[in-house]
Amino acid sequence: MTRLRIGLLDSGLGLVGFADAVASRAPHADLILAMDPQNMPYGALTAARLTEVVLRSARALAAWEPDAIVVACNTASVHTLGTLRAELEPRIPIIGTVPAIKPAAATGRPFAVWATDATTASDYQRKLIDAFAADVPVARIAASGLAEAIEAGSPARIEAAIAEAADATPPDVASVVLGCTHYGLVADRIVRALEARGIREVTLFDSPAAVAAQTLRRVHADAGGEAGQAVSGGAGTGHELAARPTRRGRILAVYQSGESGRLPAVLNEYPVGRRLLDLEQTADEESEME
Repeated sequence: MTRLRIGLLDSGLGLVGFADAVASRAPHADLILAMDPQNMPYGALTAARLTEVVLRSARALAAWEPDAIVVACNTASVHTLGTLRAELEPRIPIIGTVPAIKPAAATGRPFAVWATDATTASDYQRKLIDAFAADVPVARIAASGLAEAIEAGSPARIEAAIAEAADATPPDVASVVLGCTHYGLVADRIVRALEARGIREVTLFDSPAAVAAQTLRRVHADAGGEAGQAVSGGAGTGHELAARPTRRGRILAVYQSGESGRLPAVLNEYPVGRRLLDLEQTADEESEME
């Protein structure tokens, strides 16, 4: 019996929170992960180069015949979803990500958007804010160097980047949108930094839980069933979506810039990362027993 398979791609650790969210909602799911450290950050690439490298990762994932592929990067979602869908759908559904500006705006209260320098300056972010938060005060905060610090697993650099962004955040915000998929790995540190500056009871809006839910809905819908049902047949691959798994899901493969690899040891710096490392270890142990 072939289990539900979900592929996820990003330039680096941004996919970790999404993989964990999928594993939490579908503990039976097997994961295939594609990172691209040679080309991180994606925001620095031209659209043509970005499409080239994301296609490489997506094709590596597609070779495993996953039931869906999650593009766990806002920049890649903006520039490459059309190309990916043209090549891989309907055989493999492609799910993108978008900063959680709409739900933050729906509160009607002032909020900030923390993002990379490139995203903060982008027309893409401005259009999202104009579309969903035209009547709500929004502060666009460039969390300079934070994604790179997270990727490096440097506590000092992480704290410095968070402190700088927190200092730039207006004191009246009720929430902060995490506009880079890396930032969720340090959500607790962001909250502490904001509270230290008098911004208390702040809500963080992030994307992994919503994207995981959308991914599983899409897989079940494409298989002809409703979310939460056990149905046979994934996105054209014949994978079974088991409601009562007999075993925990595994990490089937990890790609690093198109080459077979391992999860980076830096994941030990983050609780979510340690859970993924445990899944990888489980896969190793089960392979030895087979």
